Amino acid sequence: MATRKNSTDDPLAPITLAVGQEDLLLDRAVREVVTAARAADADTDVRDLASEQLQPGTLAELTSPSLFSERKVLVVRNAQDLSADTVKEVKAYLDAPFEEIALVLLHAGGVKGKGLLDAARKAGAREIACPKMTKPADRLAFVRGEFRTLGRSATPEACQTLVDAIGSDLRELASAAAQLCADVEGTIDEAVVGRYYTGRAEASSFTVADRAVEGRAAEALEALRWSLSTGVAPVLITSALAQAVRAIGKLASAPRGARPGDLARDLGMPPWKIDRVRQQMRGWSADGVADALRAVADADAGVKGGGDDPEYALEKAVVAVARAARTRRG
Repeated sequence: MATRKNSTDDPLAPITLAVGQEDLLLDRAVREVVTAARAADADTDVRDLASEQLQPGTLAELTSPSLFSERKVLVVRNAQDLSADTVKEVKAYLDAPFEEIALVLLHAGGVKGKGLLDAARKAGAREIACPKMTKPADRLAFVRGEFRTLGRSATPEACQTLVDAIGSDLRELASAAAQLCADVEGTIDEAVVGRYYTGRAEASSFTVADRAVEGRAAEALEALRWSLSTGVAPVLITSALAQAVRAIGKLASAPRGARPGDLARDLGMPPWKIDRVRQQMRGWSADGVADALRAVADADAGVKGGGDDPEYALEKAVVAVARAARTRRG
């Protein structure tokens, strides 16, 4: 989620610097400033400019004193793409910004336009980090933050299920969290998220995998057939099966007695998943893990063109994984 990188937390600070490439977070940084400005003065003049619109001389024109001393918000997007002459003007303005004007610079970060980035930081700009969220753990933290911001309680399993169901689009994740908060009373749990988003491809594939590694073959096959009938790509299902079996193999080979937090860090899993995998691995043996991985590999080859019937290949894999889950008990 967007995070501030200095002690200045006034959205009406003369300079706000939003750094990163996550569009939703950049838009939120802008909205926060605009909302605060209009709360202070309903007649605030807001100018939202692309980098090419801020030509030499434009900034001086926009920041020139008004007869009515009106408050202004000037938003400059893709500031890293400003021309050299315009950058000089912006740097000069940073040295003596006007109190009634909030300048918001959106900068992608990186090497391009770094001189302007450094100048804004040196001038004491209020900075908000808006990084692209490429890691599942970051998206999970974002969803948790959304529920906290909305004043609602959601279980770790619910947050993870929502991320699995929606994917990597932060706008969709934010919208889904808001919709759940609007429609559901009380704590939001995994079952609630499943009811709302069970039709999503990722959620469906993970349901198949969970039932299979728990040894519940009939339920896994039912989930598989439903997933395929709703258009879930077979490759998503083999991927989910592989992840579930590998997780069991990793946890089974981890040192006994290790704390969940240490295991989560060492195995690259969130702590709540450690607890779930522990429950799922009760019937597994080392031979069972090996057999299941071979079955999933065969299914993966089948769905990618190595066989004539991808659905049959998946059914065989699901049954094989469910059978492997019972090797210790058997």
